[in-house]
Amino acid sequence: MIFLLRRFAPAAVLAAGLALSLSLAGCATPAGIVAGTTDQQIIAKFGQPTVRYELPDGRARLQYMRGLGRVYNVDLDAQGRAVRAEQAFDESLFPKRIIVDHWTSEDVRREYGPPVRIMSVHNFDGKIWVWRYNDVMYGPRLLYIDIDPGGIVRGYSLADDRPDFVGGGGRGGHR
Repeated sequence: MIFLLRRFAPAAVLAAGLALSLSLAGCATPAGIVAGTTDQQIIAKFGQPTVRYELPDGRARLQYMRGLGRVYNVDLDAQGRAVRAEQAFDESLFPKRIIVDHWTSEDVRREYGPPVRIMSVHNFDGKIWVWRYNDVMYGPRLLYIDIDPGGIVRGYSLADDRPDFVGGGGRGGHR
C-alpha cells in the first residue's frame, strides 16, 4: 500500500478517493429520506415497499428489505408524510426498540421483517427468531429474539456470525 501511495501523486489518490465516495453517495437508501417526504415521492424513488403496515392513529410504515440484514423502515404520519426513516438493524437502536415482556411477535415482524430462521432450544419454552445483519463495527452479526408460546418477547441477544468463530459468544443477552 505504501508503494502505491508513493507511486501515485497525492492529488491522484485524493481524486480517486473523492470519486469513490461520490459513487457510494449515489447508492441512495430509504434511510436517507427527509422528514416530510410524501409516500408517493418515496415510492416513486424506491419502488413499492416490501410490506406496508397500517399503524394506530392512521399512521403507516413502509418496510423495504434490501438483501440480507438490510431492512429500512419509513414511518409515515396520518397525512402520508415521512416522520422517520432508518435501518432497522442498527445495534444502538435494539435497546430502544425491543421491549421485553411487552412486544409481540407482530411487533417484531413489523420492526425487522421475517426472520431468516426460527429455532427451538432445550432451555426456553418458545421459539427463537434469528436474523443476520452486518454491523459496521463488529461485522457479520446475529440477532436472536426469544418469543414465548403466547407470542410475547421474553428476551434478545446478539452474537457474531462467523464461520471461524468457535464457542458461541456475543455480547450478552437482554431479559
